Amino acid sequence: MEILNKANRIRLLSLRTPQMRAFHFSWFAFHICFFGWFGIAPLMAVVREDLNLTQTQIGNTIIASVLITVIVRLLIGVLCDRIGPRKTYTGLLVLGSIPVMSIGFANSFETFLLARLAIGAIGASFVITQYHTTMMFAPNVVGTANATSAGWGNLGGGTTQIVMPLIFSGLLMLGVSETLGWRLAMVVPGVVMFVTGIGYWLFTQDAPNGNFDELRARGELPPANGENSAGKSFMSAAKDIRVWALFVVYAICFGVELTINNIAAIYFFDHFDLTLATAGMIAGLFGLMNVFARTLGGVFSDLFARNGGLKGRVRWLFIALICEGIALVAFSQMHVLSYAIGIMLVFSLFVQMAEGATYGVVPFINKKALGAVAGIVGAGGNVGAVAAAFLFRSEAITYQQGLFYLGLIVLVLASCALLVRFSDETEAEEAEAYRQAVGEDTGAGALSLR
Repeated sequence: MEILNKANRIRLLSLRTPQMRAFHFSWFAFHICFFGWFGIAPLMAVVREDLNLTQTQIGNTIIASVLITVIVRLLIGVLCDRIGPRKTYTGLLVLGSIPVMSIGFANSFETFLLARLAIGAIGASFVITQYHTTMMFAPNVVGTANATSAGWGNLGGGTTQIVMPLIFSGLLMLGVSETLGWRLAMVVPGVVMFVTGIGYWLFTQDAPNGNFDELRARGELPPANGENSAGKSFMSAAKDIRVWALFVVYAICFGVELTINNIAAIYFFDHFDLTLATAGMIAGLFGLMNVFARTLGGVFSDLFARNGGLKGRVRWLFIALICEGIALVAFSQMHVLSYAIGIMLVFSLFVQMAEGATYGVVPFINKKALGAVAGIVGAGGNVGAVAAAFLFRSEAITYQQGLFYLGLIVLVLASCALLVRFSDETEAEEAEAYRQAVGEDTGAGALSLR
């Protein structure tokens, strides 16, 4: 699938072109989905008391919040190939807003578990975000575009840690009880999700030259059947060992980030004896690094590609993963709050750069099955989060021990990045495409405020 008229620059302050509208709507939609997905996490200390949850039950709800996303991410990538990112994102936002607003009806562990399971489906929004920006941007900036849109989306994991306790506190000041307060607070992200879904339908399109239906009608895009059917697309991606190597890689970076988003607030609350608001503010710093950290991962991926081609992108991914593992092991050993915060920020920097580096490689694996590849790799992040959650659901292992073991796992599995290799022919083709994109760019750089 060859999409024409991709942008070779990212003009951050522009909404005039379909490329930049897709960029801004995709990261904002993912941000809001992330907000709804993890909106309950910073309030878990209150929910724990209200519903009388044990550590094991909390662990089970964390698993539920990411488990369903594995399946939905696999399906959503294929759906993007078939009907386009615009329709797919609109449907996910509108339908996903329902369980977010409805979690307040939970009155037991079982109903709360089911609500978190249903909410987890909106985590598939990441795949659509990466798919849509890949459709819109040329090889010289696609790593930066993917990393920035995903990073600013992941930022929702940080803002929710800060904003949700503030919304909750505001409701308490109005005289609402704690039992009712956390329930009403979750209505806010649900409403914003619904409105964003309507906006996505009205203001974006699938590709620079139009929507997929229009492109197929004009013969610019193959029909979604035969060799290009959903089943064929998925099988083509699933048979490629490089896809599964990136599946593991994403499990040990984004999977780790999801785990930290779920446990950070309660970890600081319990381990350092902080208030809920303070613990939430500190935990929010981890996610707030997404303002620039994941973007840096994509920028470095594009820079490494300038001289090293696709091999350079893979080499940078491996370096970022090793640094992530070292920083996580160090964070797990911190007993002084100030040191713990500092090391957590270093760890956050590298885990998010590793994520950006991963999706600096994904667009070049199989262009004919881009959605399937993005979906499988994206699902890896959730599989990693589910696997990591088992470390933290056991009463026999402290959160600190779980973080240490998780860091060691990252260091061991980082070598999977080196399994991603490209043929000489592909290397040459992509090097030429990169040169052409740079040659067409008359601006001063990939990122621009104009």
